[in-house]
Amino acid sequence: MRIALFGAPGAGKGSQAALLVKNAGLKHISTGIILRQAIRDGSEVGERAQHYMEQGALVPGSVVRALAEQAVKDCGFDQFVLDGYPRTIEQADWLSKYLEDNGTPLLAVVSIGVPDSVIVNRISKRRVNSKTGENYHLDFKPPPPDVDSSLIIQRADDRPESVLKRLRVYHDQTRPVEDYYRRRDLLVEVDGIGSFDDVHARIMDSLRELQSAI
Repeated sequence: MRIALFGAPGAGKGSQAALLVKNAGLKHISTGIILRQAIRDGSEVGERAQHYMEQGALVPGSVVRALAEQAVKDCGFDQFVLDGYPRTIEQADWLSKYLEDNGTPLLAVVSIGVPDSVIVNRISKRRVNSKTGENYHLDFKPPPPDVDSSLIIQRADDRPESVLKRLRVYHDQTRPVEDYYRRRDLLVEVDGIGSFDDVHARIMDSLRELQSAI
């Protein structure tokens, strides 16, 4: 199974990817996680990406493409879930050609739909452990009491003003990717409101229907 999760920042792609890893045996490819690890490592790629991410802008495609290509290759071109990639038509074109050239096209692109107002509330309550990189949420997954509170920070791109800017970028540059995959009969739209388990059940039902139709 080869799928991509699509949706606005904070739609729940990472959480659903983790459930797909657990319940469908897929490998999770998150360009966001890879980039943030590069930033923590202080690598050249990380330094280049940090400026764009702090401004709520998209990291240049050439940087993300190299990371995505290596990650897909490391998975043997199969049994993966892409989280947060592709984000532009250019990236979608490249990914389609790259996978088709290797005889491994995507099965589906699952779009998780969540209203902007819910997105802003969700993301602005996210926190991260600056030492370990572990993510938390003030409502759904608060930091454990034994974790040093001075290590729990809010990333610059999770502040409300940055979230609104990220959403504008998403609607202007990334939302057209939905039409790209819709025209190719690959887009599966799923309601992203509800518990993680509820949304996951909708995704799994959709994927089972697709597999049975092949």
